Amino acid sequence: MEELNNIADSFKNKCILVTGSTGFLAKCMYLHIYIYIYIHSFFSCKLCLLCCFSLLLFSDDLTFLVLVEVFVEKVLRVQPEVKKLYLLLRATDAKTVTQRFRSEVTGKELFRVLKEKHGKGFDSFIAEKVSLVAGDISCVNLGIEETNLVETMWKEVDIIVNSAATTNFYERYDVAMGINVLGAKHVLDFAKKCAKLEILLHVSTAYVAGEKAGVILEKPFQMGETLNEASGLDVDAELRLVEERLKELRTDDVEPHLERTSMKQLGLQRARHFGWPNTYVFTKALGEMVLSHHRAGLPLVILRPTMITSTLQEPFPGWMEGTRTIDTLIIGYAKEQLTCFLGDLELIMDIVPGDMVANAMMAVAVAHGNHQTETVYHVGTSVSNPVNYAVLLDCGFRYFTENPRVRKDGRQLETHRIPVYSDITSFHRYMILRYRLPLEALRVTNAALCRLFQGTYDDLSRKYKFVMHLVDLYKPYAFFKGCFDDLNLERLRRAVAEEEKAKFCFDPRRIDWEDYLANVHIPGVLKCMRK
Repeated sequence: MEELNNIADSFKNKCILVTGSTGFLAKCMYLHIYIYIYIHSFFSCKLCLLCCFSLLLFSDDLTFLVLVEVFVEKVLRVQPEVKKLYLLLRATDAKTVTQRFRSEVTGKELFRVLKEKHGKGFDSFIAEKVSLVAGDISCVNLGIEETNLVETMWKEVDIIVNSAATTNFYERYDVAMGINVLGAKHVLDFAKKCAKLEILLHVSTAYVAGEKAGVILEKPFQMGETLNEASGLDVDAELRLVEERLKELRTDDVEPHLERTSMKQLGLQRARHFGWPNTYVFTKALGEMVLSHHRAGLPLVILRPTMITSTLQEPFPGWMEGTRTIDTLIIGYAKEQLTCFLGDLELIMDIVPGDMVANAMMAVAVAHGNHQTETVYHVGTSVSNPVNYAVLLDCGFRYFTENPRVRKDGRQLETHRIPVYSDITSFHRYMILRYRLPLEALRVTNAALCRLFQGTYDDLSRKYKFVMHLVDLYKPYAFFKGCFDDLNLERLRRAVAEEEKAKFCFDPRRIDWEDYLANVHIPGVLKCMRK
């Protein structure tokens, strides 16, 4: 690989299309029609009636992916002479897009450094460099209704970064297929029409590997590949299955909540049938297969980050938004909701700061521009700088000892270590003694004493459900015994010129885990929680 000099300069005068909205709606009244039409055009790429129904498929509960925000901020900060950033946001009109962008993106603290740099000229700078596009990747031409705009983008776009996904582990199968699979195909189709395109960068997840143990290589999926050697995995067949199930449910006129449950169960059944633990990673793997199979020589990089955490350095340490993976455990403890957990403290916890992922994205885009190849990158820490869950527990204990929790009534909470059980039998024994038996006693007492202790019962019941929900959600990852090979990324790191490595750092060995967790990430999580 050639030496990478002047990474920022490589983005000068470039047009970049960025997708990354999430929050897909469960109101899919006409999704069965949408999927049926799409099945007949999936491989022919013919125009169809998708967009006639697209606005019926989405809610307004949408957020821009945190990783995309960090990437956009970085590009604008280090290369103010970028020609244009097209940001695809799901919305019905330009006015709604602008309102969402100001409230959900540039209005955030993340852009503080950029605002300080440009001062009063910040708004005009953003207006000049950022073009907001109302659309949706689940539609042909990304759901962009303005024909002139579509044609302009086909002429101008040099780089496409696709981070759009639904990340709900147990998403409705129709919804997950619509975004993570069909959406990827639409982005690819759009990319093929871009006359100047240098690269399509698709952000996936390292956990498309499922529950594999040992070293997991940076290699693409083959169409129809499964994790358990089951046969018969076919994207078209899965789409037909979704359409048929929806048709059955609506013929039977089932209640919306029952339809939602049925579609969630279908996704989980199909994922586990082929060896994946949940619908999210299964459909992300299918999306990768579609891209790899149909790219037809298009320059493609698939980036697979592990668990993304708060920023290490840029634009400042500790920025994050929303809660995910280990953050939920930190907040659960801070709020007195988490009293124990199930997992192996000695296993590797593969987390990576968001700014390191954004830096890797920029380096990858430069390194692979105009190369008619497909490359997969793992962006994680389990090989280069591993850290286990015990370190997180120790750092959390230290942080809360030095910064005690305080209840609403002003009373200071004692900091203690929560028990973590490495086997299911011990965990269930604890849950019975700590929750199930007291709950049953309270239920009987409340029945006899006119619900005298109903508040106590409700509080204990909430804590029980919270712990069980987290265990159900994260059990595959709490016992995950794989580590993600990052040889491709290591080659890229070595190719970055020495003078560039500080500005575009994505070397996990630069992370001091105890300092980062105790002094950066945990405070960042709690700051986000207080918002």
